[in-house]
Amino acid sequence: MYRIGFDSKKYLKLQSEHILERISKAGNKLYLEFGGKLFDDYHASRVLPGFAPDSKMQMLLQLKDSAEIIIVINASDIEKNKVRGDLGITYDVDVLRLIDAFHAIGLYVGSVVIAQYAAQPAAEAFKRRLENLGVRVYLHYPINGYPSNIPLIVSDDGYGKNEYIETTRPLVVVTAPGPGSGKMAVCLSQLYHENKRGIKAGYSKFETFPIWNLSLKHPVNLAYEAATADLDDVNMIDPFHLEAYGETTINYNRDVEVFPVLNAIFERIAGESPYKSPTDMGVNMAGLCIFDDEAVRDASRQEIIRRYYQALCEQRMGMADESRGYKLELLMSKAGVTVEDRPVVQAAVARAEHTGMPAAAIELPDGRIITGKTSNLLGASSAVLLNALKILGGLDEDEHLISPTIIQPIQHLKVDHLGNHNPRLHTDETLIALSISAATNPNAEQAMKQLERLHGCEAHSSVILSQVDVAVFKKLGVNLTQEPVYQTKKLYHK
Repeated sequence: MYRIGFDSKKYLKLQSEHILERISKAGNKLYLEFGGKLFDDYHASRVLPGFAPDSKMQMLLQLKDSAEIIIVINASDIEKNKVRGDLGITYDVDVLRLIDAFHAIGLYVGSVVIAQYAAQPAAEAFKRRLENLGVRVYLHYPINGYPSNIPLIVSDDGYGKNEYIETTRPLVVVTAPGPGSGKMAVCLSQLYHENKRGIKAGYSKFETFPIWNLSLKHPVNLAYEAATADLDDVNMIDPFHLEAYGETTINYNRDVEVFPVLNAIFERIAGESPYKSPTDMGVNMAGLCIFDDEAVRDASRQEIIRRYYQALCEQRMGMADESRGYKLELLMSKAGVTVEDRPVVQAAVARAEHTGMPAAAIELPDGRIITGKTSNLLGASSAVLLNALKILGGLDEDEHLISPTIIQPIQHLKVDHLGNHNPRLHTDETLIALSISAATNPNAEQAMKQLERLHGCEAHSSVILSQVDVAVFKKLGVNLTQEPVYQTKKLYHK
């Protein structure tokens, strides 16, 4: 059952106050490296129930009069047409999307930085495209021996070669389409240039996970490791913080490993480092806003299981190797969970075994589990969605919400005109048919009104679903897992 465990209002207040405090300590100029997703942090909303996917944006909106945004993109990512896995768009296109999204909510985007620029043709073309759209573009260049050759890095031949980014506001949020874009290097380069101009400026880092004041094996932090299993990120106790303050805090391996180098760069730029540990650099207040630890633990355990199934399916589809599955098995063991702790798994698999056809299950907010089977008219995903909407709407389980006279013409169109071999309706087709029925059928209209109540529900399919069905579950906010098997033994699957 879904339980809230995170106080979003408290988070917005504490987080914005803490950032304002950092700006003041930095001399009224703070470069804030923003890790993770700004607009749609669904991982955080799943493991911290009560955390809205756009909480970080809402927090920034409280500071919008003081903030401007720099978006960083790595030139090699432009050249390679690197794609965001969650959105299916290239990083350069995502830069345009981000600019539009920031502008739409009233946040000021000052410029775009193309990092690691070496006159790559695709990067040069993107630069021209941005400039034609009226976007200011700055170029930052590769530095030999980065990040260990500190004398070269902190010199006119290192950071000094990068173009100085003109900024006008006290808080400069540095973000990017994805990891490895060069956000930290842009922040440090700006500190170098500001220092040469006699301007006092500071640097901080915003990362929601791992949460520094939760234990190493807390399920929230284990869920972060599960989410980044493909990056080989590992949570660890911050040894620098422990030595400096005698306090145990949690960070992750890359920040701990780079801290000595980062500290040396700070000292080279400004004569001294403002920080004694990687934890000191962070500004995350999320851990102070958890009010129901058990609810958060339960949600995080479910996330680890979901990540495990995701890894198995991607392995089955040839998108990942088996090492990620092994790592996630270990994380499940650390969290004290197995797949049997996800009730919808057993329900879907049992229904499939009983019918001999693919099946699916949804757990409703009150804990009831609804199943759906494959029929001549509907796929299992469509069936379970309709069954869940009936229950949520207080309708009879045997009620036909969509008339066969609506379904059959759709099937005729799919098979006889669009070349589909499977006449059964996918979830998107089913919901369109339901919306058509709602115009004349009060029960269908009542079912349609329940769609928003599916948000946060858990679901499982006994087979790998089509991308269409997966996308519909995602849009509805349903947390889906799938057995790593295909419905058929064909080698090619859409």
